[in-house]
Amino acid sequence: MPPELVAALGRRQITEPTPIQTAALPVLLDGKDAYLHAETGTGKTLAYLLPLFCRTDSNLAATQVVILAPTHELAIQIQRQASELAQDSGMALRSVLLIGGTSTERQIEKLKKKPHLVIGSPGRIGELIARGKLKTRDVRAVVTDEADLLLGEEYLPSVLAIIRATPPGRQLVFASATREKHASAAIGELAPDLVMLKAGAAPVNANIEHLYLQCEERDKPDELRKLLHALEPGRALVFVHRNDMAERVAAKLAHHHIPAADLTAGNDKLLRKQAMDGFRSGAIRVLIASDVATRGLDIKGVDLVVNLDVPTLSKAYLHRTGRTGRAGARGLAVSLVSDPELRMMRRYQQELDIAVQQVRLRGGQIVPIEPVKLA
Repeated sequence: MPPELVAALGRRQITEPTPIQTAALPVLLDGKDAYLHAETGTGKTLAYLLPLFCRTDSNLAATQVVILAPTHELAIQIQRQASELAQDSGMALRSVLLIGGTSTERQIEKLKKKPHLVIGSPGRIGELIARGKLKTRDVRAVVTDEADLLLGEEYLPSVLAIIRATPPGRQLVFASATREKHASAAIGELAPDLVMLKAGAAPVNANIEHLYLQCEERDKPDELRKLLHALEPGRALVFVHRNDMAERVAAKLAHHHIPAADLTAGNDKLLRKQAMDGFRSGAIRVLIASDVATRGLDIKGVDLVVNLDVPTLSKAYLHRTGRTGRAGARGLAVSLVSDPELRMMRRYQQELDIAVQQVRLRGGQIVPIEPVKLA
């Protein structure tokens, strides 16, 4: 890589590439279509940003890279990383964020400055292309982050329309921690010569300890409160299925003076941004979220992940628990499980090849329960 990019990484104490970065850099620098398949927290964003920075011409005042993300939070994170990388390296590459919930006209004004990279949601980027405000004739690469989600039924038409609006010879990059059959079928048509890049053989990070606590469904908010008091995490991420549950839990925690915020779709964009900013700064200790809201987010220092609502798919469990134990740190994942949900613990153990220890709360402490030995 150019010395200015190496120096920029050094300023962040990044001196050695991760396995997915080692695999991706030569392939993407060569302009080949590729799928970056690696577990969460392994540096996939830099794995595609670095080579795309190298292949972008700063002297050409035109959009050359389009990066698609399924959530506003992930798009914001990617754009922030691209902006910081350009600033730290001194490379004159401009990037702009294009997401819904904000002024379209203001975004059109920013596009007049000819950003080299545009990063955002398929809906808003597709709209601006259709209106002729985002020119794609000079696009050299399209990145689909969290590809297994973006190539699903909800987003696929928008993603296909964006890719088809770009020149035939552009590079296609897909990135995700998992790979679904529906995504493979779509990618096969879009990029028949795709290079599959896989790193991180372990399906679940070995630095994460997995526990479950059995309780009644109605008692889960109270058990969560007791769990947080027992563990006192610096930052905890709590997963729920429904917006109303998130609101109820946030209110209960606030009543007990535990700083918490709701990141679910029930809140508007400004409240979600305030929640993320507060969580990153440490002003908010507990973030209550859904699976979609946290897709791909790299939030440093998450000590604890709690499944208040247990996911039915092992891959969803993998995504959730991957929010902790990142960059070599230790992490803890605790699931609050009702009697009917006990089967999910067995499924995780079998399908992910992990040990999930049953525990209980006693005297403000987490106490392991020894498994019953059957004759």
